[in-house]
Amino acid sequence: MKLPVIEPLADGHARRIKYLRVSLTDRCNYRCAYCMPGEEIQFLPRAQILRFEEIDRLVRLFVGLGVRRVRLTGGEPTVRAGVVDLVAMLGQIRTEEGEPLQLVMTSNGHLLPRLAAPLAAAGLQAINVSLDTLEPVRFRQITGRGDLAAVIAGIEAARAAGLGLKINTVALRGINEGEIGPLCRFAWSRGAVPRFIEHMPMSDGMIYDVSRELPAAEIRGIVERDTGATLEPAPHAGVAGPARYWQLGDGSGREVGIISAMTEHFCADCNRVRLTAAGDLHACLGYDDALNLRDALRSGASDDDLRAAIRAALAGKRMGHEFQRTGLGAPSKHMISIGG
Repeated sequence: MKLPVIEPLADGHARRIKYLRVSLTDRCNYRCAYCMPGEEIQFLPRAQILRFEEIDRLVRLFVGLGVRRVRLTGGEPTVRAGVVDLVAMLGQIRTEEGEPLQLVMTSNGHLLPRLAAPLAAAGLQAINVSLDTLEPVRFRQITGRGDLAAVIAGIEAARAAGLGLKINTVALRGINEGEIGPLCRFAWSRGAVPRFIEHMPMSDGMIYDVSRELPAAEIRGIVERDTGATLEPAPHAGVAGPARYWQLGDGSGREVGIISAMTEHFCADCNRVRLTAAGDLHACLGYDDALNLRDALRSGASDDDLRAAIRAALAGKRMGHEFQRTGLGAPSKHMISIGG
């Protein structure tokens, strides 16, 4: 169904909101140290999780407000039962221009060997797969219970299904900085774009360690030394989004993306908001304040009521986060519950 734009959604700083990240669940089959603060975390009761028809309704409202890209996240989105059915529902949405919604996902890849093809057939267009190391023992240490062979098989399945592919790596000093070059080559050999993410202080800073920080500039230097080529801003480097893209100056067309929340801020052109599995709308990753849309939905709010609430919430979106290298300024929310 084609959805007309009533009035494009913008925040109080006149930044157009075109990108919505939707967490499908706060559960995950992995236990990555930089994402989940220990095994004692309390997961949401299932009754508090948005139902598929609620997600569909909210996504349609956001598309009607000018959102053009929706990323499905978690936790781990593929552990949500019926995820292929939800993708098929969202895949029916059309923009004011009659174009399909840009529907993408971030996943740890573990279940992609059996889900990549059905997800692509249902309407998923691209997927980012988390891969922090190519060493099996180190992979197990980082992920807590991960299976490197399953993730690599999932990447191959996504590639075979024709999904656009990016490889996400949280860059951690003393853990995987020696693998930046190999991870780039792994991604490039599969037609994927490698992306490196600076470690961010979430969970009240309890799982953040500044000694693990690997700044964007250092990551670029490692890539240049490894490839022997100078990195230059990619043609789309200025496109609003969390990553900044660089291409090798050797004419190969190979690119690398870096999400530099700590050392090279990108807040000025932020175009995204986040919806948790419980229906909390977060205007910024760096703050805990949120608007609960689930309760409004279940109390009978009209579409006009919901649009007005969304606009009011976004009017207060801050110009940027206040992450500190000390861990101060960290929100109490967990990365696993917001999907990054």
